[in-house]
Amino acid sequence: MDRVATTRVSLVGKSETSFLRRRMQHIGITKTATAIAFANEINNRPGLIIATLDFQLHRVQIAFSVLRLGTWLVMKQFDYIVLGSGIAGLSFALKVAPRGRVAIVTKKNKAESNTNYAQGGIAAVTSREDSFEMHVRDTLESGAGLCKESVVRAIVEEGPARIQELIELGMKFSERNDPQNHGQHQLDLGKEGGHSKRRILHAKDVTGREIERALLDAVSRQPNIEVFENYFGIDLITSQKLGYVGENRCLGAYVLDKNAGRVYAFVAPVTLLATGGCGKVYLYTTNPDIATGDGVAMAYRAGAPIANMEFIQFHPTCLYHPTAKSFLISEAVRGEGGVLKTIAGEEFMDHYHPLKSLAPRDIVARAIDSEMKKSGADYVLLDITHKPAKFVIDRFPNIYQNCLRYGIDITKEPIPVVPAAHYQCGGVVTNLDGETEIAGLHAVGEVACTGLHGANRLASNSLLEALVCAHRAAEKVLANPLPKNDLKIPLWQSGHATNADELVVVSHNWDEIRRLMWDYVGIVRTNKRLQRAEKRITNLQEEIQDYYWDFIVTSDLLELRNIATVAELIVKSALARPESRGLNYNLDYPAANPDWAQRDTVLQRQT
Repeated sequence: MDRVATTRVSLVGKSETSFLRRRMQHIGITKTATAIAFANEINNRPGLIIATLDFQLHRVQIAFSVLRLGTWLVMKQFDYIVLGSGIAGLSFALKVAPRGRVAIVTKKNKAESNTNYAQGGIAAVTSREDSFEMHVRDTLESGAGLCKESVVRAIVEEGPARIQELIELGMKFSERNDPQNHGQHQLDLGKEGGHSKRRILHAKDVTGREIERALLDAVSRQPNIEVFENYFGIDLITSQKLGYVGENRCLGAYVLDKNAGRVYAFVAPVTLLATGGCGKVYLYTTNPDIATGDGVAMAYRAGAPIANMEFIQFHPTCLYHPTAKSFLISEAVRGEGGVLKTIAGEEFMDHYHPLKSLAPRDIVARAIDSEMKKSGADYVLLDITHKPAKFVIDRFPNIYQNCLRYGIDITKEPIPVVPAAHYQCGGVVTNLDGETEIAGLHAVGEVACTGLHGANRLASNSLLEALVCAHRAAEKVLANPLPKNDLKIPLWQSGHATNADELVVVSHNWDEIRRLMWDYVGIVRTNKRLQRAEKRITNLQEEIQDYYWDFIVTSDLLELRNIATVAELIVKSALARPESRGLNYNLDYPAANPDWAQRDTVLQRQT
């Protein structure tokens, strides 16, 4: 049975017992002998007035609070809380589980994550023809002068060991015959944009799905890990928010059980944000519906610094089809010889970069955007028909089958593609060990900003970063355990209204934010567009705050609140950077400013 967080009963005398019984009878609760009985009554009577009991020196102090949500709050205590169930969260959970109880909180089913949709693979040096120095150089060049070289080197050099651990867990990467050793196999390494060598480990074109399968299988065998599916993190609980003086410390998170409508306090000495990115802030994205920037928004509200949110990567090639939803055409298609063409069938990337269709993503996305605007077309074409059909079907079975569903045989005709929001290069400021400025709060994966990606992520470096930093974060918290806190966690407060007309407004605001971000804060920006977006988002924020405190909390409302916060951070960051660098391309500042090299854009809310 869950222990009721706000009920601490220690009956010490007849007078206290009598007084307590009268108060309980007044609000309709008759069983008062034990805390368990009280908890049973609460669990069977939602919407009651909850009594907070604290017996000190034979004096009863009772404070009453109406839990207006129509639900109630109970506390769940763990040693580690992980928000998110992608490669970062699952890897961390597996490494700390032998030392304590772990809660994995995921807002849909446990396999629904950005990792699960990753087609390309993991970039790592595993070939004799490759080297750490080459991988570092490619990453720095792609990052356009904003990467932290020490971070890049650490992640690149530690990557192969983490890959080996993944293989030992049961991950099966694609292999091919070794031409130098008859009968032997070697990793079938792919090549993607910005990479000078073949170094992408993959499982056909469903790498993320296979990684997720291997990790979830390992999690299912670990008794110390409990997975909470359809649970939504609302806000982080910090000592500063509760009014305690001294170092700000994360105590856990308020979490909504979406199915039951309950709000829980998940409490632990260590909380890890592994919530992924924010693609759904934009109208068109390759991300799944869960990618609403929850972790960044929660961390910002808690007072953690957020960096470089202006650098949103737009994947150049998302399938263009009226009924296809967010289907990515992997960069590996271009890595294996796919060529970008106009709708007239003319190649155009040689006008933009020496690497042509294999140029870094920011350059390719802008080139496609430019060609679409020049011709008035809604898309461009990605052509791999010159490759043998058997090779294409074997290398890209998922892409082949999905395109075939929409009437496109990629072995015989080019694929219509458009850019779409794909990856968040900025995020919660952390070091290599995932530590944030708030004690007890870590962040790993796309939600974090370590300095690896700089102004533009090199393809397939993200899964590598998640593996390496999850490992380092686990080592850090195990070597330096934080004591459990004894601070009192207050009741969750929310609204009570359910006016359907007003909920329509919430839905409208959701759509408006995504459209204005696509129109004004997309691949190519101007100061005027950014200022227009900032003004409208400020107004929407005020409306959303009114809804948030006046209405029953739902996942739609929580996601709206989060995408509005993240949209604001992206716009403010873009306005704060007076240059074009990497993914932040501003027509009013068309060139990079040397003074802004190695200079992060950092925003922090004063709590």
